[in-house]
Amino acid sequence: MSNIPEIDWQRVDILIDLAVSEDLGDRGDTTTLACVPENARSRAVLICKEDEMVLAGINVAERVFKRIGKDLEFTALKQDGDLCVRGEKLAVISGSARSILTAERTALNFIQRLCGVATMSRIYARELENSSCIVLDTRKTTPGYRNLEKYAVAVGGAGNHRIGLYDRIMIKDNHRELAAIEGDGAIARAVSRARAAYPDLEIEVEADTLDEVAQAADCGVEHIMLDNMSNDEMKKAVAINAGRAKLEASGGITLKRLASIGQIGVDFVSSGALTHSVRSMDISLDIEVLK
Repeated sequence: MSNIPEIDWQRVDILIDLAVSEDLGDRGDTTTLACVPENARSRAVLICKEDEMVLAGINVAERVFKRIGKDLEFTALKQDGDLCVRGEKLAVISGSARSILTAERTALNFIQRLCGVATMSRIYARELENSSCIVLDTRKTTPGYRNLEKYAVAVGGAGNHRIGLYDRIMIKDNHRELAAIEGDGAIARAVSRARAAYPDLEIEVEADTLDEVAQAADCGVEHIMLDNMSNDEMKKAVAINAGRAKLEASGGITLKRLASIGQIGVDFVSSGALTHSVRSMDISLDIEVLK
């Protein structure tokens, strides 16, 4: 795998602590504490229950189990990015039965979500395999989970757009509307001010019309987003741009449209569906008592 963002473990540990805290409250896992002997040991296996699933977050699941039981042994049988099928074992956890049961749901919540993102990303990326176009994610991520979800997107084979509001200037419709208060030439004025304020950052302009595409290209921006344009409009935008900026198709992007958009000549297609509309994958934890 290449271009996979690093996991920010400082942030992830905060998420894990929050998740564990909301599950345990101030009394702990009362059912396990009441029913399972303190010295009971067990072996558990994480099993894929999907016909096809891209694994993501196996190391996050390990982190959760060891947050609950420091002495638990976690052995990954598959690695992030692996394509897994129904019945395949993903990992084995051994040690305190109480710790395994207490960590089970929180660990599954993390890994099932991330596998869902990675699997959706693989599905979208496959539609563009026969083109040079790359599908990108967006900022439509679960609050607090952006680093993990963008990691899962990349594991699935898609690309990452900007991480936040800080690492690329993106002049969208609302920015243009506010810049237009001062009169005509809103795009050029906004680009000029952005260049002056943040000369180290690339600039992207959202274009709703072909005239706006021309204005943005004439300003020398690095990226132009073609917002909610038809395939025919995007073909015209490619001609107008003439290779000056990278072009990104966005808005109204469906799985069925991807292959045709990939042949138009745009460089990227961005879709919030990679993160905001995914289904968590079905993964089970099967446990056995060790004598």
